[in-house]
Amino acid sequence: MPGRAGALLVVGDVITDVVARHRGPLAPGTDTAAVIRRVPGGAGANVACWAACWGGAEVRLLGRVGADAVRWHERELTTCGVRPTLVVDEAAPTGTVICLVDEDARAERTFLTDSGASLRLAPADWSDALLDGVARLHLSGYLLFAESCREFVAVAVKSARARGVPVSLDPASAGFLAQLGTDRFLTLVEGVDVLLPSRDEACLLMGLSDAADATARLSGHVPLVVTKMGAQGALLARAGAVCARVPAAPAVPRDTTGAGDAFTGAFLATLLTGADPEQAAAEGCRAGARAVEHVGGRPPARAEARLPPGNRRHWPEGGPPTP
Repeated sequence: MPGRAGALLVVGDVITDVVARHRGPLAPGTDTAAVIRRVPGGAGANVACWAACWGGAEVRLLGRVGADAVRWHERELTTCGVRPTLVVDEAAPTGTVICLVDEDARAERTFLTDSGASLRLAPADWSDALLDGVARLHLSGYLLFAESCREFVAVAVKSARARGVPVSLDPASAGFLAQLGTDRFLTLVEGVDVLLPSRDEACLLMGLSDAADATARLSGHVPLVVTKMGAQGALLARAGAVCARVPAAPAVPRDTTGAGDAFTGAFLATLLTGADPEQAAAEGCRAGARAVEHVGGRPPARAEARLPPGNRRHWPEGGPPTP
């Protein structure tokens, strides 16, 4: 799939994450020691930030937040190199997620989610002008879990297809997918060009236990499926068959929050350079590995001083990927 000159537009959730890192099981009815941080998050916002730090293209984000945190989120997104358009919801607060991270269980996490304003995007929030100068549109799968957002997705996909802009989507949550229903999900993503599920999401969608079989079967519904396999890398499938297996990059996990978003952001940014999907998936694996080694779902703002003047952005530690 050749890249196109132009910007990446991400539409999705902008969330305030409260990350609590603890060791071992939670102690019911009493205290469990934890390190707690408040950080900006949201799958859509995280994808945009990783895309902005991983490639040279302009990255834009459309999301909906409450008046309580709009300035903070705008500042944090801009710092990451993202151009935000945040619709302020006067009736609902900014979405909040409590992330419980068990450091004794390979940094696995559990989410407690209050979607707040993030799932109140509606067709009135869309304008065809949002696609001016855009080469790719990416939608967070969380948008499919509320009626007004589903209507928004239909309008946005129709607009993108009319302009020849390819559309990608990340299913976002196996738990929410199970509630929505797999058949309904597959109907809602008609017109999407690239699907980026996790291993669990791919298996759930196809009712299969083997990720490769599920990925292959999914590619009968969406032209390109890229399944994120964590420590096992990624699988790519087209036309009902797995066409590539990409190994993971080495990492010592500290917090797995946002690793899939990092993969997606780097994958999309790399596609915009003209790379093929397998090369893009390799960069996605690199970004995912970088993500799990620090706390929070956004890229660490380090190593900028190592880059030549004019190329300094908020790259992950170690600098930008080599094209």
